[in-house]
Amino acid sequence: MLLIGYGNPGRGDDGLGPAFSESMAARDLTSWRIDTDYQLVAEHAFDVSAHELVVFADAEIGGAEPFSFREIKPGAPEVLGSHSLVPETVLSLCETLYGAAPRAFVLGISGAEYGEVKEGLSDMAAVNLAKAEAFFLDWVKELPDH
Repeated sequence: MLLIGYGNPGRGDDGLGPAFSESMAARDLTSWRIDTDYQLVAEHAFDVSAHELVVFADAEIGGAEPFSFREIKPGAPEVLGSHSLVPETVLSLCETLYGAAPRAFVLGISGAEYGEVKEGLSDMAAVNLAKAEAFFLDWVKELPDH
């Protein structure tokens, strides 16, 4: 199982994905490989292909709830370049290049302060992060071979 937390911690609440994955890395999730990155790139398809289950964690702009959690499927590849990809495109590349189709989910954690160059999360984002962590840890307990 693979968890990829991504976003830019130097842009306020955009750092929710990395904050989440780093928090989970500090836990005893022995059957999980945990990765933290600034953005999703084509190379992530290789990592994803080696797992049966993957969770992408990122900040969510304008979320009505503290977090969202949804299953995703491979999506049509967008224009490939050096800029970030969406999780569905990473899954599509994984399937096309490596013949793998892991079950995949996106955990979007709601934030409030984006764009400004600053370290640290807003108070609202920190509360939402804690709620997302509690949900995820409960969800993991329900998985076989967690």
